[in-house]
Amino acid sequence: MNRLASFPAEAPRRGRGRLQLLLILAIVLLPMLLASAMYRFGFWVPDSRNYDGVLVADGRDRAALGVSAAATHRWELLVTAPDGCAQSCRRLVYLARQIHIGLARDATRAGHALASADSLDAAYEAQLRAEYPQLARYPLDPATYRSNGELPAGAQLWIVDPHGNLVLRYGSEANGKAILEDLRHLLKSSQIG
Repeated sequence: MNRLASFPAEAPRRGRGRLQLLLILAIVLLPMLLASAMYRFGFWVPDSRNYDGVLVADGRDRAALGVSAAATHRWELLVTAPDGCAQSCRRLVYLARQIHIGLARDATRAGHALASADSLDAAYEAQLRAEYPQLARYPLDPATYRSNGELPAGAQLWIVDPHGNLVLRYGSEANGKAILEDLRHLLKSSQIG
């Protein structure tokens, strides 16, 4: 008789345990399902961004631009000049150096470089040697650069990660302060370089 009296009391406890298990599973699984649905269907995704340049998130590296360079193991401000280094290119080279200087204590984690398809005129070459002693120089293959159909013509400034991957791209009229903020944000959030 004692057995029968205790049996009905266990049934509500078992039901409550199942409810608790279902609640725990819902707490764990629902956020993952919601995040997957947000990613898949693109709802509740913020339209704002916190970088100024054009994001290059397709895994391309410097070689995709026609720049043959050894790994530097530092972040790099790379100026590409497929049509020679005219006024817009020179502005970007100057801007890259100023941004590098503006990094202050993080300047050792970055560098600046110029990749040009054509040889520079003698006066500008002498100016670069005198005023830009830390500027790295790379050759640029114009055929490879132009094979990337979506790239705009003319000089561009790129932020390149320590592995040589392209991260952000800026046109010749880019704002130096915005680029500096983007690079500082990348350096702050990065554990490499």
